[in-house]
Amino acid sequence: MSLYFSLEIVGVVVSLVLLFYVLKWVINILYSYAIGPAINKVDFKSKGKWALVTGCTDGIGKQYALELAARGCDIVLVSRSMDKLKATAQLIETTYKVSTKIIQADFGEGEEIYEKIEKEIEGLEIGTLVNNVGISYVYPEYFLDLPDWDKLMSTLIKANIVSVTRMTKLVVPAMVKREKGVVINIGSASSIIPSPLLTVYAATKAYVEKFSEGIEMEYSKKGIIVQCVLPGFVCSNMSGIRRSSLFAPTAEQFVKSAINLVGTMRKTTGYLPHTFFVNVINAIGCISYTSCVWMVTRSMENSRRKVLKKKEKLEA
Repeated sequence: MSLYFSLEIVGVVVSLVLLFYVLKWVINILYSYAIGPAINKVDFKSKGKWALVTGCTDGIGKQYALELAARGCDIVLVSRSMDKLKATAQLIETTYKVSTKIIQADFGEGEEIYEKIEKEIEGLEIGTLVNNVGISYVYPEYFLDLPDWDKLMSTLIKANIVSVTRMTKLVVPAMVKREKGVVINIGSASSIIPSPLLTVYAATKAYVEKFSEGIEMEYSKKGIIVQCVLPGFVCSNMSGIRRSSLFAPTAEQFVKSAINLVGTMRKTTGYLPHTFFVNVINAIGCISYTSCVWMVTRSMENSRRKVLKKKEKLEA
């Protein structure tokens, strides 16, 4: 009888603990995606007349530029292709009746581009910085087998790590002086879940996450809002995904969700289904790390196999 009673008590305690964590998760989701954005809404224009977006002519970066323009900010567009810069600037000016400034810069190049950018933005009141520029692998691949290995490593580090560091150094001092500003750094969900066959890309995005965390700790007291966004799959040129779905939204859908979380969440996937996806992957990892890695590796290997098979057909 006492054993039965003890087991009954254990069952009740376990049920209460599970209920607590479920309620905590639900409340956190409600606050993060509904209550928080409503009460912590950020007036981006009040932070400064201009918003600067890197990697701004396609995908997520372009949508951030459009969303910030819709909120009344003039936009500094920094990217590699002059034709795309001009087209994006024209779209923004025509649609939102704000001013734009274009700066052509290839973030895969050397330090000289930052001297150019510094001169171009001198005197501009930049209240929002979106460090979006970045590159990934062309397809999932094992570390030692990556094509153009030396060039890819150099470009990954320059575009994904150096860019966010140097642009923050260029723009944030004036924000600190004014005691207001917003910095949005685009990382990747690959840095917070197992990511075999994307090893170096995921590692560079882990830098973005940790860098954002430290900058927020150091400068939030100076009135600077810092947010690190860790997206999952989004329809874009970089991901190669063309058809949207619940777990792979369009860039427009993703940014409309993510930008509303500024001021509420310091670190976020930016999109509720991505949060669910990351939590499920990591929950599987907690139960069985080996099974989780096997599952992700198999998925990556399947993607790799399809790309290589297609490449072989084209070369035949």
